[in-house]
Amino acid sequence: MNADPRPLTVTDLLTMKVAGRRIVVLTCYDAVFARLLEQAGVDVLLVGDSLNQVLAGHETTLSTTLDQMIYHGAAVRRGSHRALVFVDLPFLTYQISIPEAIRNAGRVLQETGAHGVKLEGGSHMAETVAALVDRGIPVIGHLGLTPQSVHALGGYRVQGREEKGADRMLQDAKALEAAGACAIVLELIPASLAARISKSLTIPTIGIGAGPGCDGQVLVLHDMLGLNEQFAPKFLKHYAKLGESVREAVRSFAAEVRDGKYPGKEHSFE
Repeated sequence: MNADPRPLTVTDLLTMKVAGRRIVVLTCYDAVFARLLEQAGVDVLLVGDSLNQVLAGHETTLSTTLDQMIYHGAAVRRGSHRALVFVDLPFLTYQISIPEAIRNAGRVLQETGAHGVKLEGGSHMAETVAALVDRGIPVIGHLGLTPQSVHALGGYRVQGREEKGADRMLQDAKALEAAGACAIVLELIPASLAARISKSLTIPTIGIGAGPGCDGQVLVLHDMLGLNEQFAPKFLKHYAKLGESVREAVRSFAAEVRDGKYPGKEHSFE
């Protein structure tokens, strides 16, 4: 847990990389968890478009809307005071044109109070990243397995295993850095490639399924807590088994209601 009560700033991410301090990132979708995660010392709360799968039950992130992201981003920001909050830009809110990307990213910052946005894509998104950064909007990039391109990538599988793809990803990372991105998420790529990219950049990398060579790590909160029990990829570690804890708590509640034990006198008003 970080004892420093000072609110983090985007420039602290670079300071942490230089100091060799690993950056702790978790997805977050509401104020209650935002408060708990911040109290536990998480550095960055990522309001991921994964909420479309985790909370809404969809198979992909593709139908996530900007209004959804703004609603949950604002909730997370209200629950946090020290951690940085970044919000994913959903599919087709930044790819169509740079003016539209600026408008939508600006809405996110205005209406949520978040510190920045995250978007997917490499060199072809560098001009968009630069335009956002030039207008004071911090951007985290995202390379490797990019969920908004899951169909084009042939499903959820490791990227950059071949030399050509690995070299291209390194060039993409450098292009995002040159465009002004403050960090890059590396998802589902070989550990050796992630380490190579991380050493080649001055900005931090945040890994998920990318091995230990990144400057920080991110997991989906519900996955690492064991709430999403059907999801068990190789890279995921369960730090709790809350799915069973929830079931047991609800079983106890149901039994006490049916037996007339709850509510008791101590839970009732005279």
